[in-house]
Amino acid sequence: MPIDAVITLILGALIIGAAALGLARAIGHLAATEKTLDTLDGGVQVIAAQTSTVVPVVASVNASLAPVRDFANSI
Repeated sequence: MPIDAVITLILGALIIGAAALGLARAIGHLAATEKTLDTLDGGVQVIAAQTSTVVPVVASVNASLAPVRDFANSI
């Protein structure tokens, strides 16, 4: 096999290896990003669950304050 063919094969293998290494690193970064986004999504769901009771409580407080509102409107 001519030396030019050997050099071409070696260079091709090096280029393919470097591209594979770069893709593997990109996959690692994407996996870390996915983990962070999953954690954030879980936190947002917890906040949504904890604040879901605000609307019924506000309606209850408004109903309790109806006599005060009526008195203030009569003044």
